[in-house]
Amino acid sequence: MTDSRKVNPDLQRERDNCTFDVTELTYLIDGGAQKTEERRKREEMVLKEGIHIEEVPSVYLSHKDKYELAVKKACYLFKMIRRLQEEENTGMENYQEVLGGSLGSAILGDGSPLTLHYVMFIPTLMGQASVEQQVHWLGRAFNCDIIGTYAQTELGHGTFIRGLETTATYDPSTKEFVLHSPTLTSYKWWPGGLAHTANYCIVVAQLYTNGKCHGIHPFIVQLRDEETHMPLPGIKIGEIGAKLGMNGTNNGFLGFDKVRIPREYMLMKNSKVLETSSLVQVHEPEPQILEYVTQQHKLIIGIATVHALRLSGSWMWNMYNNVTAELESGDLDRLPELHALSCCLKAVSTADAAECVERCRLSCGGHGYMMSSSLPLMYGLVTAACTYEGENTVLHLQTARYLVKAWQQAMGGHALTPTVAYIGKVSAGRRSPPWENTIQGIIGGFQRVAAGKIAQCVANIEKRQKNGMTYEDAWNMTSVQLTAASEAHCRAFILSTYFEETENLVKATSPALRQVLLQLVDLYVVFWALQRVGDLLRFTSISERDIEQLQAWYEDLLIKLRVNAVGLVDAFDIKDEILNSALGAYDGRVYERLMDEAMKSPLNAEPVNESFHKYLKPFMQGKL
Repeated sequence: MTDSRKVNPDLQRERDNCTFDVTELTYLIDGGAQKTEERRKREEMVLKEGIHIEEVPSVYLSHKDKYELAVKKACYLFKMIRRLQEEENTGMENYQEVLGGSLGSAILGDGSPLTLHYVMFIPTLMGQASVEQQVHWLGRAFNCDIIGTYAQTELGHGTFIRGLETTATYDPSTKEFVLHSPTLTSYKWWPGGLAHTANYCIVVAQLYTNGKCHGIHPFIVQLRDEETHMPLPGIKIGEIGAKLGMNGTNNGFLGFDKVRIPREYMLMKNSKVLETSSLVQVHEPEPQILEYVTQQHKLIIGIATVHALRLSGSWMWNMYNNVTAELESGDLDRLPELHALSCCLKAVSTADAAECVERCRLSCGGHGYMMSSSLPLMYGLVTAACTYEGENTVLHLQTARYLVKAWQQAMGGHALTPTVAYIGKVSAGRRSPPWENTIQGIIGGFQRVAAGKIAQCVANIEKRQKNGMTYEDAWNMTSVQLTAASEAHCRAFILSTYFEETENLVKATSPALRQVLLQLVDLYVVFWALQRVGDLLRFTSISERDIEQLQAWYEDLLIKLRVNAVGLVDAFDIKDEILNSALGAYDGRVYERLMDEAMKSPLNAEPVNESFHKYLKPFMQGKL
């Protein structure tokens, strides 16, 4: 059905005002007019099939229904591609756009359970199977007589490939390999299509012969009966659960209980095990992930950020109460200051929170993508805060109006309210004082940055007005710099408030706690100094040597805080039931909890999903 609605007149006007030939650029992007024509023809042909149409948008479906819809779409899509290949007598390469490009995304939406069959299973057979093995397997794979996937990542081992725990031990008496999952963390975790779609799998495992480990090697393993699709004996298989996205990919887990496969099922293009051989050896333990300084860099700043924003928020609340009391007596002097500060604090704190959650998610690797980690949910909540109750850019511009006025007042010799008093001090002494690599010195540097940015904004607005612009047009042209000035002002406020409030707070704490709280302040201030080095170089007298010292100081603080990282998080005292995260539970039994949550998936309630009989089996047998 074509959309009969007229084009929005504003949008049409933008198109009419375009200065170049849009089609010419399209041809350039596609690689020529003929390529564009071929792409458009292919898109029209594929979309005419209607596979992309959803009577009920998949976002409203249950998790189980999303998977079944994904299987249906994938089977119909590949059936269509087969037909087009036969009609046009072309290879699969002509349909890469249908599978992997924007067209594929439009059709398959939230991912496809057959993707790994084409992008990992078949290419691995082509790259690592011997000629004899390719003759045996590739035809069946290309015809989709079997559906495969690729299982390397484990529940406890992602990037650390050497630490994979799944074992493949050669038994010379039977000429078989025995695949085994010795621990929960050795379960394969993440492969697309593994849970309910694939019936074969290339498994990466540690090869043992003659009592010696030879490192990781690939093996082809049958997972399910080709006729009934039931898991074979010793195969423990299921779905890992809901994720932030890609919920149609059918990511699965896989464990082996002494599963035997023929010797010929080891992919033997690059290495092979001869018929006569024996048994076993243990691996080095994987380093604790928090020992990596990059992880400390990602995570510990988050702890400091909580305290910085909490204390800044408390200071703001006290100011609000004071200003409210002044309002009751008719004193309105500090109301604009309160408004300006609350605007930029809301913008900076919500943006920092969103970035912090995303850093935490990325630091958890793939597990952070799981809904059971609660990080996707948290990210959805905190990013929403960047736009509700005032969009952050608009709020920064509100603050900027106050800052511009404050600068003009300072130039006129007028007294300024407390949170912008630094503007008067900086503007009075034009020359930048010598840099001090101390907390107070860094805070002073941030105040010079904020004042310098405000001054430049005022100068640019005035310059544009002199060139004939109205004030509002000059403001709009300067608005990118104005938002940066607001952020710099807020950054200076948070740093100074966190430092001063903590100095007062630690007077009543034990020496041990005092030391840790002051280390967190130092970390936070030095972190932001390193994040804003460009601004400091521009507006202060900081030197390259000073920056090198800041970097060393920061890394030293990470080492000092590392020992207390867990204790600092425990101190937030968030109950497991409230945090609701498999990764953040007090007992730290991450892998057991991930598996427990995975087993709650409705897809794991039955060994064979009905979509196998409705779509997958007829597709594999050419009867769809």
